Amino acid sequence: MSTSFTAPRPVDAALKGLCPRCGAPTLFAGTARFADNCPRCGLDFSSFNVGDGPAAFLTLILGAIVVALAITLELTLHPPLWLHMLIWIPFTAAGVIGSLRLAKGALMAVEYRNAVAEGRIL
Repeated sequence: MSTSFTAPRPVDAALKGLCPRCGAPTLFAGTARFADNCPRCGLDFSSFNVGDGPAAFLTLILGAIVVALAITLELTLHPPLWLHMLIWIPFTAAGVIGSLRLAKGALMAVEYRNAVAEGRIL
């Protein structure tokens, strides 16, 4: 096995779920859950601390967008409450899950690229 890998850009790692070291599509084991490690290069994904920062940040951003869109829809078309629920609940859930996967993948790739370690200032 070759030990020479080309690291993908953080954007590519996030969009395609690529390992930040070797570029294999092995970063995620679920919709937004990291795999334990990369079977190709052996990088231990559990050693990175992505945490809940992306989830909180994205929920606030997406929440503001959904509220603005819901208010705009209400003021222009006045749909019934059930239609609002039918539109905004799935839209919000899909938006949070989709953007969470992207944010976690990008943060993992940036942490790897910058050799981030807990308790150390670069």
